[in-house]
Amino acid sequence: MRAVPTQAFRLTLVLLAAAGLASCQSGASAPPPVAAAVAPVAAPAALPQGAGCGPAIARTQAVVSADVASGDLNKPVGARFGADLDRAAAACAAGRDGEALHLLAAAKSRYGYP
Repeated sequence: MRAVPTQAFRLTLVLLAAAGLASCQSGASAPPPVAAAVAPVAAPAALPQGAGCGPAIARTQAVVSADVASGDLNKPVGARFGADLDRAAAACAAGRDGEALHLLAAAKSRYGYP
């Protein structure tokens, strides 16, 4: 068995260590990833005020429309929710406030709105 000269062996180890450190640090000098900018979504200008079924349904419709516009709610689900709100609005317009509020509550619950 032949012995490797000590100085050559040390030089080889130092070069291997330096190459290993260089490969580990090459990723560290890369710039950090940049998060994509998210455009702010405008809130509804003013939610309808007042008591009763009409303003309550209108407020919910405004929120649903804003959610569809922002992409938080997809259009097909927004359309189904809107159809449920239209049924509630029709009951409200016919003077059936209790039924309208019940339909509104059922629709909000179905689509996960408080």
